[in-house]
Amino acid sequence: MTNQTGSPSGRVQGKIALVTGGAKGIGRASARLLAAEGARVLISDLDVAAGEALAAEIGPAAEFIRHDASSESDWQQVIAYLREHYGRLDILLNNAGILLYGSIEETSLEDWNKVMRVNADSVFLGCREGIKLMKDGGGSIINVSSIAALAGRDDYLAYSASKGAVAALSRSVAVLCRRRKYRIRCNTLHPDGVLTDMTRGSFPQGIDPARVTIDSDPMNRMCLPEDVAASVLFLASDESRAINGVELRIDSGQMVMSI
Repeated sequence: MTNQTGSPSGRVQGKIALVTGGAKGIGRASARLLAAEGARVLISDLDVAAGEALAAEIGPAAEFIRHDASSESDWQQVIAYLREHYGRLDILLNNAGILLYGSIEETSLEDWNKVMRVNADSVFLGCREGIKLMKDGGGSIINVSSIAALAGRDDYLAYSASKGAVAALSRSVAVLCRRRKYRIRCNTLHPDGVLTDMTRGSFPQGIDPARVTIDSDPMNRMCLPEDVAASVLFLASDESRAINGVELRIDSGQMVMSI
C-alpha cells in the first residue's frame, strides 16, 4: 500500500517480521512489501540462493536465514537468533508450504506425511515457538491456509487436509492468546489460485498461466502473489488490531458463487 504520492506509507514502520518460505511466491512478495512499508524482515527458506538474492535485492531492511520450517530444532534456532539480534518479533508469517497432487485413492501415506509435515507441522511449530518471543510485546501471526481448507477438492487431498489443519490450529491460537491477554492476533489467509512457481507446474502444457488470472478475466481464479501480500500487510499492521481468529478469503468471490 502506498500513500497518495505513490510512496510507501510506513504501515509497519519499525516492526520485526519473520517470513517463512520467503524466497519465492507469496513469501517473496510479502517480504518485499513489508520491508517497503518499514519493517525489518528476516526471510527464511531452504532455498539459500533465492533467499540470499532476495535479501540482497531488498537491501538493509532484510536478511536471510536458512530454515527448514518443519524442523523443531531449526525453529528454536531461528527464534534464538531473533531474540539475540532483535530482542522481539512483531510479525510472523507462516507461509512455507508444498503442493502435491492426489485424491484419496491415489495418495500414499508417504506423500500424506510429507505434506502434513511441511504445511501443518511447520505452522504448529511456528506458532508455538513464535508465541514465546511475542507474548510480552504482542504482535500478529498470519498463517497461510487455502480456499481448499474451506471447500472440497478431490484432487489435492493431503494439501486440503493440511490447510484445514492450519485453519483449525489458528483458531485455537487466537483464542489462547486472547484468554491469556498476550495481545497476539492470529489470523489465516485463504487464497484460491495464486500464480507462483509452485502452481505454474499444474497448468496443462500450452496454457499460458497469465491468461487465467483475474487481470485477464474477473471470472478467472488465479491472482498474483502481490494480491496476497497486500492482505499480509493489513493483518501485520496496527490497522487490524481488533481482528483476531479471522479466515480471510482471497478468492475473487469464488466461494460465494452458488451456480
